[in-house]
Amino acid sequence: MGSFITDALDGYLARKWKQESELGAKLDSWGDFAVYTSLPLCAWWLWPDLIRQEAGFVATVIASYAMPVLLGFFKYRTLTSYHTWGAKVAGILIAISVFLLLAARMICPFRIAAFVLALSAIEEISITMILTKGQVNVPSLWHAIQTSRRQNGEPL
Repeated sequence: MGSFITDALDGYLARKWKQESELGAKLDSWGDFAVYTSLPLCAWWLWPDLIRQEAGFVATVIASYAMPVLLGFFKYRTLTSYHTWGAKVAGILIAISVFLLLAARMICPFRIAAFVLALSAIEEISITMILTKGQVNVPSLWHAIQTSRRQNGEPL
């Protein structure tokens, strides 16, 4: 839970102190990737029965993190760092729901968060398909569409 809080805090402080950079956004994404790949492995090691019970939703969460990253990597040869509003909401929900799942065995919040995360992944995949070159900090699919139209000289 602490890593999720510090992840949110570092972005807020970078914006507040005007220290945002493309490198910072990419490092943030690499850190997220490390946490999100290690968490399921640790949960499997500590709570294998619970993870087996929720295997479909755990697989949805893993795929929702992995697919946008992999598609972006194949297209741009680097990790995407969109930091969409949807991903931020999904990240908050996942952090809270994983804590509730592991600490109190509350399953429903985790299942809802998995669904929201899947929607966020679909948005990020759509952004990757629309943009012709990699970008950082794309707030939403709508913003990606507007950027694509500007780059193609289309009316907004």
